[in-house]
Amino acid sequence: MTKKFIRVLVIAVFSMAFYSMDAVAQDPHFSQYYANPLYMNPAMAGTPVCPRLIMNYRNQWPSISGQYVTYNASYDQHVDALSGGIGVLVNVDRAGEGTLSTTMASGIYSYKLDIGRKFSLKAGIQATFLQKSLDWEKLTFGDQIDPRHGFVFNTNEVYPSDGLVKTFADFSAGMVGYSERFYAGFAVHHLTTPNEGFISYSELPMKYTVHAGAIISIEGDNSRKRTIEETSLSPNIMFQKQQEFEQLNYGLYLNKFPFVGGVWYRHNFDNSDAVIVLLGFQQQVFKFGYSYDLTVSKLTNASGGAHEFSLTIQFECSPKRKRIRAINCPSF
Repeated sequence: MTKKFIRVLVIAVFSMAFYSMDAVAQDPHFSQYYANPLYMNPAMAGTPVCPRLIMNYRNQWPSISGQYVTYNASYDQHVDALSGGIGVLVNVDRAGEGTLSTTMASGIYSYKLDIGRKFSLKAGIQATFLQKSLDWEKLTFGDQIDPRHGFVFNTNEVYPSDGLVKTFADFSAGMVGYSERFYAGFAVHHLTTPNEGFISYSELPMKYTVHAGAIISIEGDNSRKRTIEETSLSPNIMFQKQQEFEQLNYGLYLNKFPFVGGVWYRHNFDNSDAVIVLLGFQQQVFKFGYSYDLTVSKLTNASGGAHEFSLTIQFECSPKRKRIRAINCPSF
């Protein structure tokens, strides 16, 4: 068996994986998960109190044909009349150079409850309209392969009569508790495990997320009110599970105004995945971050790793707004 045929076979198997109606998909993930808070946990809507606009871009494995590109945008704020926060989230994911496309639009509400003078709790719900589509022209099949010349034949596969666009509703929920220096949350996405199959039945499995972290001042006084100008360390951990897929992220941020640096390690319990490094720049009005995933798995960094950018615009509150405790967590 020639190397060329092996390469063609690998490409065919990869392409067919998109077409398999029994395949179980996983959600796109972001390395800067606190720069995409509504995507991580719907309870995070309204946590900064004042209006906030966030935009994210991720390009995973750019050196491999068929990379994954994901775009994300969200807006959220606290609303006194609703005793909580509202948010809007839009996510567009293009896998295999657009072979599989996923678009989602969500509305989010989170209720805020002050447990005491120093601790608050938020519970959020999320309703999502989700659409998945397959580009038939980009699919390849086994009967197209010639052992010597690659994909040269026409396929006998029949285009599905119902088309290759699937739309459905989806629901998620989450909780987060926080004080001036500590925060922890839990979220469950795809509560109703909707059917995302194009022909046969295929459930979108629930995704579980647990995250926690702290802000530690290195200026000598950890009791005073925190600001973004404070020099601090922030250890963080996040665990996610979806079907049989598990992922653990842990690392540390260093805030030295106006710069933020970070390093994390991401893996499951059997294999290493990536070392993530971040550099961010922040002001009161905006925050910008860039991170790079250095692949340390058997895939090696020949994949090109992953590039991720985030931009946050923080608007001012109404002058008459009453004092409300905002969450103090990393911006990236």
